[in-house]
Amino acid sequence: MSVVEYPVGEPGSGPYGIVAGPGDAIWYTQVHHDRIGRLGLDGEHTTYRLDPASGRPSLIVRGPDGALWFTETQEHRIGRISAEGAVTHVAVPSAGAGPFGIAAGPDGALWFTELHADRIGRVTVEGTVTEFDLPTKGGFPSMITGGADGALWFTLNQANAIGRITPEGKVTTHALPTADAGPVGICLGGDGALWFTEIGAGQIGRIGVDGAITEFPLPDRAARPHAITADARGSCWFTEWGTGRIGRIGQDGDLAHYALPDPRSEPHGIALGPDGALWVALEAGAIARLAPDE
Repeated sequence: MSVVEYPVGEPGSGPYGIVAGPGDAIWYTQVHHDRIGRLGLDGEHTTYRLDPASGRPSLIVRGPDGALWFTETQEHRIGRISAEGAVTHVAVPSAGAGPFGIAAGPDGALWFTELHADRIGRVTVEGTVTEFDLPTKGGFPSMITGGADGALWFTLNQANAIGRITPEGKVTTHALPTADAGPVGICLGGDGALWFTEIGAGQIGRIGVDGAITEFPLPDRAARPHAITADARGSCWFTEWGTGRIGRIGQDGDLAHYALPDPRSEPHGIALGPDGALWVALEAGAIARLAPDE
């Protein structure tokens, strides 16, 4: 595995969420500097400052309209940035909601989690917001993704569960077998199941659309797995925030791990790029590109 790192120019900017965007570019949030970054495949950086600032942009996704949509956890807003860099904001109605995870839904809208309000939100590309109450209080809904069944699936970090919400707003939850697992990242795998990280237990989990759960312990239970994404071959890749590594898990549970140059790089977001490589947001101040050795 070859690794190339592209330093982000502003010290302390905190690259966090990351996604492949329009124009064969990688887009990412700068959680500490209230900016959105764009990195071309040629290594050229462009940054866009949010106004007003202090939004703490967290996670980012490509929307059905071709723009990038992101959560602003501290300002309780959903942001949108066009490919040309024009930024707009949509306020979340619930006071102190703390939007965090965000995903494109099967209905042409964006769906997001509300860390502090025990709700899942939906925002249309026109900016209309609808919120759905969760049955679990204090669950800390974190990341969210679309499932193969047409529903949205999300992690409940403090409730130790995985949630499912239909486009109509019907919610079900599935408790995890391991106590204090602390699920965070979640993605749709190549096998049609949902794969997720357990940051508290040092495990990777899999849940089928029927609710059946399997857990895979990591060799280093203190690795703090955080974000996860699927590749085109059916494997899932995840960041190990606590160790400065990237992990891979096959559909059979086979594990592999790849060290980043700096074990203190704090890898968070991870995404498959338009070039087939994996791109990782390193909160310590860089974007990393990982590709299999030729």
